[in-house]
Amino acid sequence: MTFKLSPSSLNLMKECPRCFWLTQHKVWKRPEGAFSSLPSGMDKILKEHFNKFMDRGKLPPELMANGHTNKMKLFNDHTLLAIWRSNFKGIQWKDKEGNILRGAVDNILMKGKKLIVLDYKTRGYALKEDTAEHYQDQLDIYNFLLRKEGYDTEDYAFLLFYVPKEVNDTGEVIFDTELIKMKIDIKNAEKIFNNAIKLLNSDCPQKSCGWCEGR
Repeated sequence: MTFKLSPSSLNLMKECPRCFWLTQHKVWKRPEGAFSSLPSGMDKILKEHFNKFMDRGKLPPELMANGHTNKMKLFNDHTLLAIWRSNFKGIQWKDKEGNILRGAVDNILMKGKKLIVLDYKTRGYALKEDTAEHYQDQLDIYNFLLRKEGYDTEDYAFLLFYVPKEVNDTGEVIFDTELIKMKIDIKNAEKIFNNAIKLLNSDCPQKSCGWCEGR
């Protein structure tokens, strides 16, 4: 049996290996529960916002507020970026057994010939000291996939956080932004993938959580 994995499915493995195993073997799927549509709406308008600057050959102001993005530009291959952004296609890699790892990026920066992953995050409140760390695996996996596709990437990526600040007199919501530079660990991504395949090719884990207990 072969498997199709993604950063979100691998995150489930960290939460509960049993839920992950049951889902990937199509025995049972953890209920997703209520999901706010606001993050999806923000994702859509942010991509449109960045596309406008891509067409102008410039970076948006929220990326230029510090020295992190000097000598960088937005990736300008619209067709390829649309594929990489797609949840149905994304950046894909297949191992020799036929297992597929796939991820959909928000955006890509370029510095010379090297690519740099840029991921948007919307939060309702200010960042904590460890907030960015929760997205380390996701960024590692995106870079792993790009390198498997033959692209050269920098050893870092960016998280761009949007946090609501205030509502002005005309009813417009003003956001604060914070750009976080994250060091990339390709070996971590490879280890996560290999551990997932090893787990899925073993017997179902016995330790359960509140979701999969009794399943």
